[in-house]
Amino acid sequence: MTDPRPHGPGSDASASRSSDNDDRQDFVSKKEDAPKKESSFWRELPILLVIALALSFVIQTFVARVYVIPSESMEPTLHGCPGCTGDRILVEKITYRFANPRPGDVLVFRGTGPWAEGFISTRSDNVVVRGLQEAGSAIGVVPPDENDLVKRVIATGGQTVACCDDEGDVTVDGQPIDEPYVVSDFPFEPGVLDCGSSPESRRCFPAVAVPDDHLWMMGDNRNNSKDSRWYIGSETDGAIPEDTVIGQARWIILPPSRWGGISAPEIQPAAMASTR
Repeated sequence: MTDPRPHGPGSDASASRSSDNDDRQDFVSKKEDAPKKESSFWRELPILLVIALALSFVIQTFVARVYVIPSESMEPTLHGCPGCTGDRILVEKITYRFANPRPGDVLVFRGTGPWAEGFISTRSDNVVVRGLQEAGSAIGVVPPDENDLVKRVIATGGQTVACCDDEGDVTVDGQPIDEPYVVSDFPFEPGVLDCGSSPESRRCFPAVAVPDDHLWMMGDNRNNSKDSRWYIGSETDGAIPEDTVIGQARWIILPPSRWGGISAPEIQPAAMASTR
């Protein structure tokens, strides 16, 4: 049985023309698909932006947030000063949902009560600008309008803190604490300039019973820190409520030369030994 389709040069030319037509159709189809893909990208972009902003809000609110150190009160642990480039620290917010702050931890907290005296809002009086600032704060590109402070936990609720013993050390429940992070402090010399001399050392402060659910906070740079000592005589004698704690300062992330973890040593070895 013979094939009725033509053979020879004519049939090859026909097949070639058919192939060329197919190639042209594919090329036209690809050119038509390109605008569709570009249009699809621009349609999806707002959705992607909304998702990114929502994730940023959730992370900043519930997981971690970056804070800038503005002052010298935590030197040398954290670097900061007016007009200079202060450390950027990552503050983690999860741990204290399941555990209580410990002596030695470095915390960021909202300064309330006497701690808020002199705080000036950074928000604009212009309604539109203020709205943009609040929106920026929600996603972490604008600082929150809060009196946020960073200090170290020295004593917790139920403990009694004082300074100083015969060696000039801070004591908790009558036992000296271990503070390797303190480099700069007020002068103290037993028998010459101490808590019994006149005048007494500025390092000294009277015994304070920390209320339950409160924390006694001090800066590492002892002679340049406005901390719990400053507010002795207030309702809580300078202790802060635990529910004002935002999170634990974990890492220095900027500048690169300062990268590293933030130490939280065990500063009450005697107290820990007595509980074992």
